[in-house]
Amino acid sequence: MDHLARARELLAAHPVVDGHNDLPWALREQVGYDLDARDIAADQRGLLHTDLNRLRAGGVGGQFWSVYVRTDLTGDAAVSATLEQIDVVGELIARYPTHLRRALTADDLEKARAEGRIASLMGAEGGHSINNSLGTLRALYELGVRYMTLTHNDNIDWADSATDLPRLGGLSAFGHEVVREMNRVGMLVDLSHVADGVMRDAIATSTAPVIFSHSSSRAVCDHPRNIPDDVLAALPANGGVAMATFVPKFVLPEAVAWTLAADRNMREHGLHHLDTTPQAMRIHEDFEAAHPRPEATVATIADHLDHMRAVAGIDHIGIGGDYDGTAFTPRGLEDVSGYPNLIAELLGRGWSEGDLAKLTWRNAVRVLRDAEAVARDEQSRRGPSHATIAELDGVH
Repeated sequence: MDHLARARELLAAHPVVDGHNDLPWALREQVGYDLDARDIAADQRGLLHTDLNRLRAGGVGGQFWSVYVRTDLTGDAAVSATLEQIDVVGELIARYPTHLRRALTADDLEKARAEGRIASLMGAEGGHSINNSLGTLRALYELGVRYMTLTHNDNIDWADSATDLPRLGGLSAFGHEVVREMNRVGMLVDLSHVADGVMRDAIATSTAPVIFSHSSSRAVCDHPRNIPDDVLAALPANGGVAMATFVPKFVLPEAVAWTLAADRNMREHGLHHLDTTPQAMRIHEDFEAAHPRPEATVATIADHLDHMRAVAGIDHIGIGGDYDGTAFTPRGLEDVSGYPNLIAELLGRGWSEGDLAKLTWRNAVRVLRDAEAVARDEQSRRGPSHATIAELDGVH
């Protein structure tokens, strides 16, 4: 049997739990949440990286849908936009019940797999989504959010971003309290996008495993969005999981300078550099025609996973593609149907089927189950925190 056929067999038994897909934001930006205009039961090639048939073809059995909102939405506007993102995920689950199943726990993931449905979880991307409120954090958990990425691309009041100028050097006192409250309720602490100091502070504070929902290796590609080796090496003691992302500008060194120029071109056209609307994609395509883009491949991602396995160990890695949150994708991983190509590449590199089952399914299920166990223990010992950022940090 060839590697691709073996990969598909393996994914049928141990499907991918992908850490990060930005379909909800793409639906907001492209069609204002009109699900008739972007019916993912139909082929959405050329418009989206994601539709139901391609999820099935890719062997996806669990998806953390990102309920991301941009950082220029602040305060109550950020909270409202996050609620709208949560709402559309609920609409998707209700609209496609034979394909999608709401998942809140590790057991729900296993039930979805047994039913042949795609477990649908949610992750909030950026601590600005809670507007410095632990009560809002708890409310998001009650609505089904099972991880929160502590920052996005910009610093927030209590944590530094990887792609902003350092201000705090890590987490503030309130930031540490956010991590503790996430542990208590059972929400995974996601360290993608955060500055190195925040990574280290959060791992030191967290009593539950942390995740990186979509970050690759700093040693393989020196980009601040990736994970340094000392942090990868800390994951076994913490129990966490680093989920490699596919974004070319984070994984391919040659793409870094090209991306800076492409982002500048977008801004010169009056558009946000993360815009993936059809108009924005046309501008990207025109730029690429004039300036050929360095191309990441399946092998590029496999190089990251090889290194991450060597440093963190097979029990502490996963996959977080970031589909519909990036303008460009690697050759062979153009959309959510591409996961078998990656598994085939790793089989060709000598990865065992047991190791690949951990990468795709088992590690993600285990980390969620471990966080649930920590939450039960924490809740037996203490109630909700009502600390404020004004009390702990002096910020009003």
